[in-house]
Amino acid sequence: MNTNDTHPFETSLDRHPSNYIPLSPVSFLTRAASAFAGKVAVIDGARRYTYAELLDRCVRLASALAQLGVERLDTVAIIASNIPEMIEAHFAVPMIGAVLNPLNTRLDAANVAFSLMHGSAKVLIVDAEYAPLVRQALQQVDREIAVIDIASPDSPTAPLGQHAYEALLASGDPGFNWPGVTNEWQSLCLLYTSGTTGDPKGVVYSHRGAYLSALGNGFSFGLTFDSIYLWTLPMFHCSGWSYPWAVVAAGGTQVCLRKVEPAQIFKLIAEHRVTHLCGAPIVLNMLAHAPSDQRAQFQHTVTVATGGAAPPSAVFRSMEAIGFRVTHLYGATETYGPATSCVFQPEWNALPDEERFARMARQGVAYPMVEAVTVADPKTMAPVPRDGTTVGEIMVRGNTVMKGYLKNEAATAKTLVGNWCLSGDLAVWHPDGAIEIKDRSKDIIISGGENISSLEVEEVLTQHPAVMLAAVVARPDPTWGETPCAFLELKPGAAQPDDKEVIAFCRARMARFKVPKTLVYGPLPKTSTGKIQKFLLREQAGAL
Repeated sequence: MNTNDTHPFETSLDRHPSNYIPLSPVSFLTRAASAFAGKVAVIDGARRYTYAELLDRCVRLASALAQLGVERLDTVAIIASNIPEMIEAHFAVPMIGAVLNPLNTRLDAANVAFSLMHGSAKVLIVDAEYAPLVRQALQQVDREIAVIDIASPDSPTAPLGQHAYEALLASGDPGFNWPGVTNEWQSLCLLYTSGTTGDPKGVVYSHRGAYLSALGNGFSFGLTFDSIYLWTLPMFHCSGWSYPWAVVAAGGTQVCLRKVEPAQIFKLIAEHRVTHLCGAPIVLNMLAHAPSDQRAQFQHTVTVATGGAAPPSAVFRSMEAIGFRVTHLYGATETYGPATSCVFQPEWNALPDEERFARMARQGVAYPMVEAVTVADPKTMAPVPRDGTTVGEIMVRGNTVMKGYLKNEAATAKTLVGNWCLSGDLAVWHPDGAIEIKDRSKDIIISGGENISSLEVEEVLTQHPAVMLAAVVARPDPTWGETPCAFLELKPGAAQPDDKEVIAFCRARMARFKVPKTLVYGPLPKTSTGKIQKFLLREQAGAL
């Protein structure tokens, strides 16, 4: 048996610059600028950039950063809203082999300072809107960081650094021969998790992973040359789920949005005939419950991808009613954002609405560029039966899994185990191959020896006509060990219901032991990415 390199299929069939090019999402822009030079690539209010102009601005920025001394694997941080400069950074920084570090705009100064120090930022690009926050953060940083200011007519602030963004671009060489990368495993991005305890962890992406993630998103989301993508998802979150690159790969148009406000979203959808947008379930809730005077009319269907906490089926119902087609995704910062998609099956159209929406709320099946997703026993690593009942942990394997956590080998070893990336999310596996999350491992409520899924209880509560958002956590109980405690955020204008009526509503729809024993009304605390902060609610429940 011949297994050496003398086999005819190996001899003289070597890698060559013509047939082997390291994968990098930067190539999407060079191709788009060559193929669609005059097409509008980016819209930001009155600003319009064609693909030729976008490439020119990115090359100039790459040149300017190199002139500032940025070299291979140096970190370039950026803190900005969803503006063109964020898109430009996602191409310009990797052009010179540096690492882009998009910072969460909703962090406090201490966390921003930690990220700058931990990531060893050499340059920081600052949107003027966040200058006051960054000024406080820089006072806590004991390293030299070159600061580049992005001017904003809405936020006239004194410059933080010595460099103005547009002036820097003007000084950049439009003919700059940017080096790119020779190794597709080279680090491309550094994204910090929105940790709830302790310091956030720095997730590292590669050029190869970003390239494949972008293609996977574009393919699954149906992006084409005619797509108009509205930026309702923060670009600092998992690099905007790779969409700064994915839309360019398709040759589509990106519409920028500084703040997630329903009136502005509806206006831009109608004005630009937006075809696609992404966002957490909280964004969908904002749109579904927006007052009529904030809704601009549009006649086309908008495709929406949502991820984060599992959205209740009521979200799908309400969004469908106002012209949006929602697809549920699942993933994490560690998987470049989405790793699974709930692919709609045509036979679901024949199901009753409740069952159809319940199917749509599942986490679904592996993304095209994900090698495999399993639901397994975390102790034995053996897959659970596909019976829709047995609970296991979701695990992912593929090229769109992070390289690891920066400077944190212990955390990396706990997450990348054997052949899998462990999620910490508990789910069941259905016979049709779809996974369905039941809870985070820490959120399962054990009452009198019975396991209660907080997501199941939340699903029922959000079917109540007065409830917009629900979060259920464990409350210590001397008899049962712990019991469900429900925190309820009501719909705008809704009167607070009677506790007995809500409990009766739940009892009619679930086993009695799962019914919340305690109800608390008011706005729910949320993370910077719109996730409900259950750790705060657990503290509050423990003090009740």
